[in-house]
Amino acid sequence: MPGKPDAPVLPDVLTPGLSVVFCGTAASARSAAEHAYYAHPGNRFWFALHAAGFTPRQLAPAEFPILPRYGLGLTDLAKRHSGNDAALPADAFDVAGLRARIARCAPRWLAFTSKRGAQAVLGHAVPYGLQAECIGTVRLWVLPSPSGNARGHWSLAPWQALAGLSAAHTDH
Repeated sequence: MPGKPDAPVLPDVLTPGLSVVFCGTAASARSAAEHAYYAHPGNRFWFALHAAGFTPRQLAPAEFPILPRYGLGLTDLAKRHSGNDAALPADAFDVAGLRARIARCAPRWLAFTSKRGAQAVLGHAVPYGLQAECIGTVRLWVLPSPSGNARGHWSLAPWQALAGLSAAHTDH
């Protein structure tokens, strides 16, 4: 973990007025080591952003700080832990902290990049796509995990559907 022990593994990319904030569960070991979101070469996050139409080109993980140019942001549910979901301690997920961060920046959409993260926040099983709940006025969406460990559940279609909805309400 960079910096002091209480510091987040990766900084949030959150500013008011974003169209979509993507929320992962926790930084992978590779992402923590490279200080960049979704840094493992087997992760499809950056590919999915471009292929779905969120970004005009495929960005490199180290370019994550420029996402607000495209109306996009990033955060994780476990800000002070890294590694595979199965290796995270039981208290790793900071649901209250996530809700507070999202309420402050108030994006149009919060998109979970895993069912596990969405289930931890919502407290029940979730389907991919639009959720019935909101955080304040922020609508919630669940995406198939772009992690190489979740290839069996991968589909670009929910990413494309969210990109279509978010583009209909923004000029990014």
